[in-house]
Amino acid sequence: MSNDRNVDFVLRTVEERDIRFIRLWFSDVLGNLKSFAISPEDLEEAFDEGVGFDGSAVDGFAQLEESDMLAFPAPDTFQVLPWRPSQNGAARMFCDIKTPGRQPFEGDPRAVLTRVFEDLDKKGYVPCAAPRIEYFYFGDSVKPIPQDKAGYFDLTPWDSARDLRRDTTLMLERMSIPVEYSFHAQAPSQNGIELRWSEARSCADNIMTARLVIKQEAFANDMFASFMPKPFSETEGSAMFLYESLMDHDGNNLFWGPSSKYPDHLSELANHFIAGVLRYAPEYTLITNPTVNSYKRMRPMGEVPCYTTWGHRNRSALVRVPMHKPGKHQSTRIELRGPDPTANPYLALAVTFAAGVRGIEEELKLQDEATQEDITATETELAKKGVKRLPRDLREACDNFEKSDFCREVLGDHICDYLVQEKRREWDEYNTTVTDWEREHYYAGF
Repeated sequence: MSNDRNVDFVLRTVEERDIRFIRLWFSDVLGNLKSFAISPEDLEEAFDEGVGFDGSAVDGFAQLEESDMLAFPAPDTFQVLPWRPSQNGAARMFCDIKTPGRQPFEGDPRAVLTRVFEDLDKKGYVPCAAPRIEYFYFGDSVKPIPQDKAGYFDLTPWDSARDLRRDTTLMLERMSIPVEYSFHAQAPSQNGIELRWSEARSCADNIMTARLVIKQEAFANDMFASFMPKPFSETEGSAMFLYESLMDHDGNNLFWGPSSKYPDHLSELANHFIAGVLRYAPEYTLITNPTVNSYKRMRPMGEVPCYTTWGHRNRSALVRVPMHKPGKHQSTRIELRGPDPTANPYLALAVTFAAGVRGIEEELKLQDEATQEDITATETELAKKGVKRLPRDLREACDNFEKSDFCREVLGDHICDYLVQEKRREWDEYNTTVTDWEREHYYAGF
């Protein structure tokens, strides 16, 4: 559907369905969802001229002297908000943030992913992704007390969130976000939801929406949903697995290869892509794992990746190649197991796809698949195989990120400078103002 037809559809729907509040959504640099509402009378002008707002009030956006910003609603993201009343209803659209000169604002995470998407499109690639988001339900936002003792995929009376997951799934599907499946995850009170495949920009929009709906449905049921990666030291943490592949403009999966040439059906292009993702992972880990607590989850000897490894069955690898439906073209994809649900999805998808395509362009050779022996190997032994250690904490992630020409090229100076400053401040605060107990369990962001 052309942009003009999308605009016409939005204007007609707003009138026919008695929509009185148009919520304009966008993300700050840290991945927090921001919003303000306009009236239907201002909508047509918003499409043409944008809506002005003060960017200096948004984390990571602009300084006071350059604070004027314009939000341009993207009509293809229009959705009526099903949790609002049907009379005098509300709808939302994601926005592209621009300067008064109508140029994409370099601090807008969605603009970063759009730039990567358009660059890949010119090269003949369509980046597609699907997320699996894990999270915890607690009784309130003050103290993290598990609400059940159920485990992975359990179907028992102890699974206290089964009705809440059902309500969340139905709400997402009412917003045209199809859910592949929802489930109780491994830890007590931990849950997961996997969204269906879409192109990368829609995938990021869906993640932003899903995180809001998960929290909102929990609140409506007197529960609190937390995306904190590691709320308990003794149980599993929460990940945001990203399933990624590249399509061509005809819808063919470029990661698939015939078994006569590729026994695992993974094409040469896919091998180069994985090599790129692994090569640049230590540099972009600050994006996929952006909090102090993120690194509480990334501990050796578990199912969480700590090294730049890949494999088919090894769930401690950074990149896993699922084999659920071997030989099926569209099912060939990679599973990136490092990211956690605090990551900004626009930036996470931007750096991982850019890294993979850099691997294709540089024809990087994929290292050998990780073995069971590699789990207990020393860093020196792994280094001989081309395997690198991922950052151990937020400080180390900042150091790697700050030195990365790759990340600065993909994300731009504005976002890189802000993230380094903000995350170093967070690290210093963690080391100087929290108690020993808080340092061990660190509930910031809970």
